[in-house]
Amino acid sequence: MSFIYSTDSNSTDSFSSSSTPVDLAVLANHIKAWGMALGFQQVGISDIDVSAHKTMLEDYLAKGFHGNMDYLARNVNKRLTPDELHPNTCRIISVRMNYLPPDAQFANNLKNHKQAYI
Repeated sequence: MSFIYSTDSNSTDSFSSSSTPVDLAVLANHIKAWGMALGFQQVGISDIDVSAHKTMLEDYLAKGFHGNMDYLARNVNKRLTPDELHPNTCRIISVRMNYLPPDAQFANNLKNHKQAYI
């Protein structure tokens, strides 16, 4: 079981004797529930080690798949080491939100492989 320590607002020492442990699994569940309550369809929490995806990101950028989204090609090193972008980062929280309205009549044919919407 992993814990972090939460201190009261009057304490200046983050590991003082008044610290209380916070179960990270419980905290993660609260964050995910909060995200869902805010309207996100998915909430994920991951480690900051994204080195396994380095080659995939570099290939994606080299092939120009990022199109006009030039910001994706900037600061690649920081994208691969999030703690350099924001010091002391220990987790990444990602959320997903559908932007296609449920009653989008124009999208009725999206599952039909013989039709297209342009």
